[in-house]
Amino acid sequence: MNNSKLFFIGILFLLSFSDSYSQSTSLKSLYKLSGAKSRSISPENFTGEKGKGGMATLEEGTAAKQARELGQGWKVNPYIRISPGETFTLGEIDGSGIINHIWMTPAGEYRLMILRFYWDDETEPSVEVPVGDFFAAGWGMKNEPLISSLAVCVNPRSGFNSYWQMPFRKKCRITMENQSEKGVSLYYQIDYSLESVKENTPYFHAQFRRVNKLSYKEVYTIVDGIKGKGNYVGTYLAHGARQSGWWGEGEVKFYMDGDKDFPTICGTGEEDYFCGSYGYNDREVNGEMFYTSFSSLYTGFYDVKDSKIDGFVGIFGQYRWHITDPVRFEKDLRITIQSLAWRSEGYLPLQDDLASVAYWYQLEPHNPFPDLLSKENLTIKKEKK
Repeated sequence: MNNSKLFFIGILFLLSFSDSYSQSTSLKSLYKLSGAKSRSISPENFTGEKGKGGMATLEEGTAAKQARELGQGWKVNPYIRISPGETFTLGEIDGSGIINHIWMTPAGEYRLMILRFYWDDETEPSVEVPVGDFFAAGWGMKNEPLISSLAVCVNPRSGFNSYWQMPFRKKCRITMENQSEKGVSLYYQIDYSLESVKENTPYFHAQFRRVNKLSYKEVYTIVDGIKGKGNYVGTYLAHGARQSGWWGEGEVKFYMDGDKDFPTICGTGEEDYFCGSYGYNDREVNGEMFYTSFSSLYTGFYDVKDSKIDGFVGIFGQYRWHITDPVRFEKDLRITIQSLAWRSEGYLPLQDDLASVAYWYQLEPHNPFPDLLSKENLTIKKEKK
């Protein structure tokens, strides 16, 4: 059976169980009517208001030159430009609703284009992640993987899509900060529904971390300081390996609800947690390492071939979405991973580059996130020409 058939069967299986939620759009309930109102924010309709799309004039549109012979209504403002140091409000929604889908095509240095989401009246973001990493594509422009999963799709070449459901009761605000020294471009669309959201609904959160390079025998923390009740729903890990040989023996551990020295959930290895095995079929051919990439509904792995990224013998991305197996916590949650190699004489702690995004839902309020890294520590170093 080919991958496309497996993908379709998986979607039918998942969606068949999902119509217990008010915002459900499963195949079993697509024909059902509701009171929700469909809206969409893009550079052609910054407010998402009904009947306000495609109104940009030639005097204000980013593509005014291309549309000069056509005029208003003819793709006059399809993208935005964000200046160095500027934070641009991509969308602001008043009232109760659910973000159902986000599409983006960014052009710039992904690690320095910072997405932030604010729910209701909060001043601290619930999502703070570089744009590429948020969409499981953390290694920069022209290194985008192909991802065909339920929660995130990355389509050729840089079609970033998120299907995480993001409810809010009072307000939503989404921004992007350009921390680079050059202007960046962004095409985007935020599709949402205006509808009632129940009290005590958990909200979506995502947090980025990176350590480059990891200290000897230090354990990498994917997320820490989560306080409250919620469901952990996904991990993206960008792994830069500094030594040849297999690099993914480290265990992933979930410390929850008061766990101290020992976790409740302890996996058996890095590629095991991301649902692969045996080093993703790692093999050496003529002195070069090869792996078998894959993208499935809930898990995936990819190998980046970019000789311009400095300091690594291997560059990898891995995702796991806990959609059918959310990790439920009552009070607190901390997640770590060991950076560990396999050698003939045994295990060897590594000092690799690890960057991650943790995705979860929880009841508000949430603990403030750690300060985002400096530009220098966010940036992926490239060889100078």
